[in-house]
Amino acid sequence: MKLRRTMLFMPGNNPGMLLNADLYRADSVVFDLEDAVSIYEKDAARDLVRNALKYNEYNCEVGVRVNHISTPFGYDDLEAMMSVKPDFLRLPKSEEVEDIQRVDEFVTQAESRYGYELGSVKFVLTIETALGIRNSYELAKASKRVVAMGIGAEDFAADMQATRSRDGKEILFAKSQLLLSARAAKIQALDNVFADVNDEEAFCAETLLGKELGFDGKSVIHPSQIPLVHGIYAPSEAELEKSRRILAAYEEALANNSGVIALDGKMIDGPIVKRAERALAYAAAIGGQQGGR
Repeated sequence: MKLRRTMLFMPGNNPGMLLNADLYRADSVVFDLEDAVSIYEKDAARDLVRNALKYNEYNCEVGVRVNHISTPFGYDDLEAMMSVKPDFLRLPKSEEVEDIQRVDEFVTQAESRYGYELGSVKFVLTIETALGIRNSYELAKASKRVVAMGIGAEDFAADMQATRSRDGKEILFAKSQLLLSARAAKIQALDNVFADVNDEEAFCAETLLGKELGFDGKSVIHPSQIPLVHGIYAPSEAELEKSRRILAAYEEALANNSGVIALDGKMIDGPIVKRAERALAYAAAIGGQQGGR
């Protein structure tokens, strides 16, 4: 799967940020036409984002968060963005399978009109309601374009009538359910935005918990959060060395037709081998993106 440790949101009505979007070294950037833009600036932001994608080349994956198709702006956003073909569309307030399928149908028709490869524009879903969490597996399977999904923590907490806390305990079940659905559907899971950009300690704690739970990366709203996420998600040299030793022991056992595999007195089974392979593949993906560093 594609490396998506960080997905940086940028307001679609800020020309300077759109122009320099890839300078911050996020794995993905999202030009936001939805929550970050007032209803009085929707048309102008749409034109800005379309021109940014038309006239600029970016050194990272670029997506656009469009407005929901139930709003007056949704289909206009889709038509404008498909004319310049972002890498993915981030679909907000995903809670009904039929809505994802309607967007899929529209995008498929647009790909055909513009001569794009069918299925080349991907979807990243944002789950923001109790119903969305309840339907998260079905939503993940609603279209072959869906490659990842994440949770909109603030909207979800409001829908649940929960009080937001510094450690996010009120959304832990929803995050776990989303992660479970993503893994069952074989897509990536993205941890939620942390809104207080000045609280580095709590941000790092939440990011570390997300990594430990199994998330593939995190949505962020400020460039200062990017290196923190990348540092937390990067496997340590000790982890990589242990993973190499595990795979070496596993390959030696296979070569010797041994039914018992052990390292340092501990048994090695299939899940341990898979974790080792994942750690090394993750490190290789990071090194490849950074020019082998």
